[in-house]
Amino acid sequence: MGVPVTQAPVREVTERETARFRAAGWVRLSGLVGAEFVTDLRERALERLDERPGGFRNALVDRAFGQDRDIARHDPAFAALALSPVLARAATRLLTGVDAVRLQVTNLLVKEPAADGGGHGATAFHQDFPWMPMDRASMLTVWLALDDVPADMGALRFYEGSHRYGPLGRSFVREDDDALSRHPWLETLELSEPFDLAAGDATVHHGLVVHGAPANRRDRPRLSFTATYFDAATLYTGAPYGQTDGLGLTVNEPFDHPRFPVVPTS
Repeated sequence: MGVPVTQAPVREVTERETARFRAAGWVRLSGLVGAEFVTDLRERALERLDERPGGFRNALVDRAFGQDRDIARHDPAFAALALSPVLARAATRLLTGVDAVRLQVTNLLVKEPAADGGGHGATAFHQDFPWMPMDRASMLTVWLALDDVPADMGALRFYEGSHRYGPLGRSFVREDDDALSRHPWLETLELSEPFDLAAGDATVHHGLVVHGAPANRRDRPRLSFTATYFDAATLYTGAPYGQTDGLGLTVNEPFDHPRFPVVPTS
């Protein structure tokens, strides 16, 4: 782990990529993070997973992938990436009318091969935002491949433009229930084609875009890192949510708490 962690090598998002995101609700960003840095992140991730074998499964969502939440609070390299001014600039450019963003959560995600008896299944199609205790939906997630992710390893797929239809309800609350079962009309929208990601490539998706992933059909785990950002002007609604319960946030006030830092853009 010889890579310095004071600054993460992240490239800028282009105007073309910004336009694509706003139209489709998601965008693919090839080579977003430098290769050497990603190699270091992967090594750190594997060490972290070795320390917590089988420690990720306690809810319906955990049948689809394992999560190590708030990884950036435990590892300086992941923190350097999540708090990158370049990523913050990207988020403010991609989200319409947003001047500054807060970091909402980071995750180390692992999707074990489906062929393994203890592996993960498909990720149900869902939106991220309906769970949030927020008064607006200006949020997005950066999903970074920490290793090469062929399409049949469970790469994400998106319903193009589905972010325009507002919150469609929560998923992962009961068996065999997802956005498609409750809203069959979504299948009239175009579904993104399967695609491969190289280590260091990323996708960014809006909190309202409907997305999911097939099971991992390879013989090794799918490994990724996510960072979610939201409009710094967002107000807290007080709705119950595990990440915010007990923090002392004030209803109808911004998320002014160390857990949700405003990420500088310079």
